[in-house]
This record gives sequence, C-alpha cells and structure tokens, in this order.
Amino acid sequence: MSKTRILYVEDEPFLSKIVRESLESRGFDIRLEEDGNLVIGALEAFKPEVCVLDVMLPNRDGFSLGAEIRQRYPALPIIFLTAKNQTADVLQGFEAGGNDYIRKPFSMEELIARIHNLLLLTKGMPAPITLPAEYSALGRYQFYPLRQELVIDGQARQLSHRESQLLGILAARPNEPVPRKEILDQIWGNDSFFNSRNLDVYITRLREFLKEDSGVQILTLKGVGYRLVCC
Repeated sequence: MSKTRILYVEDEPFLSKIVRESLESRGFDIRLEEDGNLVIGALEAFKPEVCVLDVMLPNRDGFSLGAEIRQRYPALPIIFLTAKNQTADVLQGFEAGGNDYIRKPFSMEELIARIHNLLLLTKGMPAPITLPAEYSALGRYQFYPLRQELVIDGQARQLSHRESQLLGILAARPNEPVPRKEILDQIWGNDSFFNSRNLDVYITRLREFLKEDSGVQILTLKGVGYRLVCC
C-alpha cells in the first residue's frame, strides 16, 4: 500500500525536524522544503496529496504560494501553519485557498487528525460544479471564473479565490435555491460554526460587489440556503 505524500514547508529547523519525524513515524511520505521559492518545483516533482504550508517563509510567503497552488491544483488540500492569531489572518488564509488553518504551537495529534480529515473529505467530496469555459452573464455583469473577475460596464473587479468559488456555485444554478450545507461542504469541506460564519462574510461581500445592478441579487432562503436572482 502506497504512503500518503505530504509536502511540508517550514523554515524553523527544530520544529520541522520534530514534525517530519513524527509524520514519517505515522506512515506518511514527507518532502520537506524550507525556501518559499522552491515550493512550486517541489510540488510538481513530488505530487503530494496534502500540502502543509507555513505562512512565514524565506523569499516568498505562504499565502501567495497557497494562492498559486490553488490555481494549479484546485483539489489539493492545503493546511496553513502560522503563529498569527488575528481573525483577519485566518480569513486571509482561507482566501488564499487554504482548507484548514492551525495556529502555532500545535500538537502533532491535532495536525495528524486534520490531515486525515482533509484526506477523507477530499475522497468523499461531490464532483465540482462545472462552470462556463469563458464567462457567465449575470444581468449587466460578466463573471469570468478562471480569471476570478467580475466585470460591469467595462470595469473589472478582481475576486479572491473563495469569492470566486462561492459566486461560481451560485451562478451555476441561477434562480434556483442552493442549500447552505452544500455550499459549505464544497468550499470548506464541512458545515462547522466557524466555516458558517465565513460563508456569511463572503455572502455580504458578494452582495456589495453586485449592488450596481438591482436586477442581480443573492437572496437568503431562511432554513435552506441562497438563491442568485438574475433578470
């Protein structure tokens, strides 16, 4: 039986040694990188099943790496490790494409549990929604999912990865109810309270982005989910 491959990116020698040896002792195949500039090359060569990514790295930060990894490999689970503890930092990690976020110091049992959880969720996740190859017309807006852009009257707004994911799910089923749990499962992997609060934040952001066309609205269906209304 092949071992689960984990790309572990950490520049603190003492911590990386402990984590690497602990994960290897649990049967994982680990590739350790310490330099942010080497991560993409290691990713392509090693082809990991999970990426455990420290935020503070030499030469390139973990958030920008996470965003690029998410563009190249949309289904690859990413766990961010960070000493930061502000809510804004947590949200930035999810916007950069992270599936999970662990604050330092952390226990190995917690890290291993989260790795296993993401592996199970990845295998059990529903097939991703198919988006139009070029764009979706939403009233006066054009939504370009691959470019993560929302355009109106020639003016483009760049969306974050999460914003684009959420709008893509709603835009794929215009004028139809989309269950809240389905959105949470597809974007965050589960419907925990923390993830549910994140969803509320992103819905509010998208409503702000869409307010220039009164015919395009995201309606809340109490006890059900949301509906993207397009005239």
